[in-house]
Amino acid sequence: MAAQVGSTARGRISWVLFEWARNPYVLVITIYIYATYFTRDIVGDPVRGQALWAAIQGYAGLAVAVAAPFLGAMADAGGRRKPWVAAFAIVLAGSTAALWFGLPGGGGLGLTGIAIAVGLANLAYDGSLVFHGAMLPSLVPERVIGRWSGLGYALGNLAGIVLLTFVLVFIYLPDQPLFGLDKAAHEHERFAGPLCALWFVAFSIPFFLWTPDRAAARLPVGIAVRQGLSSVVGTVKRLKNYRNVAAFLGVRMIYNDALNVMLSFGGIYAAGVFHWGATESALYGILLSIFAALGGFLGGRLADRIGTKRTLQLSLGVMMVAALLSLGFAPDRLFFVFPYVPGTRVADLPFFATAPEIFYIATIMLIAVCLVATYANSRAMMARIAPQERMTEFFGLYALSGEASAFAAPLAVAAATQLSGSQQWGMAVIVAFLAAGFVGLFFVREERATA
Repeated sequence: MAAQVGSTARGRISWVLFEWARNPYVLVITIYIYATYFTRDIVGDPVRGQALWAAIQGYAGLAVAVAAPFLGAMADAGGRRKPWVAAFAIVLAGSTAALWFGLPGGGGLGLTGIAIAVGLANLAYDGSLVFHGAMLPSLVPERVIGRWSGLGYALGNLAGIVLLTFVLVFIYLPDQPLFGLDKAAHEHERFAGPLCALWFVAFSIPFFLWTPDRAAARLPVGIAVRQGLSSVVGTVKRLKNYRNVAAFLGVRMIYNDALNVMLSFGGIYAAGVFHWGATESALYGILLSIFAALGGFLGGRLADRIGTKRTLQLSLGVMMVAALLSLGFAPDRLFFVFPYVPGTRVADLPFFATAPEIFYIATIMLIAVCLVATYANSRAMMARIAPQERMTEFFGLYALSGEASAFAAPLAVAAATQLSGSQQWGMAVIVAFLAAGFVGLFFVREERATA
């Protein structure tokens, strides 16, 4: 199917660059730097910190679940999508920059303030994803949707690598960090907030300048809102007429919970289990982002060759095995049952020199490839099967499917972590979500619905 809004190579590349601008927020803030700083230094207890961070992510996801379908339908009624992206971009940049004021021990913004800032940032991030993702089918031919979706996720992870490397080389490692940041006051970690905000603002400009948007419907705002709300209610009632799309949304709702947990808590889990500091967390993030980018590049191309559904199942199956295996490594054991003398070095490396760390990172690299491939191909699948006439509305439902139960997996992790007092048992619950998603995809067909 041809592109529909006069897209050019510059417009498509600018669409991809928006992910280069936005996606480092996930890597730098929610996984490797600010999340570990939150659990280690703001909360001061990795187990309680993981539980609190899970709760913040979960309730923010619930807010997205409620709002996204209605916003998407209103955008379909009003025509244009970029104004919505711009509104969410302002919120994302402002709330991310505010994280600078989160001080050690809960000072500054305090736990409540940090929770509000992170919640708003997550809401804005996912909100922009609805409208940005819905533009893809009108920008590129259907036969290459997978590779363009994968390219966006790949470049987003490459951007994370660039930003994490910058932080490591110029801020973490030097005795005198860039900009005169005070390590004793944890400014080198708090700086992640304003740094991500500046990066996002700078690199999102091409999207707003050159990526084409649909023409405005010239409806008054009130009418667009009423039509949007009515459309969502009608579509939900008529989901029986979109059974295949509804099946995919339901399945994605299950496995996406597991993806979000692995993405958001991988760094927190590793820092707590292996007692890594800020430098190790940043290095870990760089290594994983390299393989995550590889997953974006290869996953989309594989989907264009063998089918999106098959590629999704392959990724989920590999992740199930690797996720289980990764939990078997700790400073005092290998593969769950083999004892290991903590601190015994097997490699002449300044970091990650013990066997459990090396094996753990190897399994997580495999997870990173499959995880980003799954994200990219989930978006591609939606772009392939949703009706063209209601693409943004269905991407709103897509966001709903990703967030409607997004509180379930994080809160399950929080509950399991608190009950067991173990980060390993807390993370183990995600395998059940992956397995349910893998099985559910057998009931989904890769064919476009009509309005």
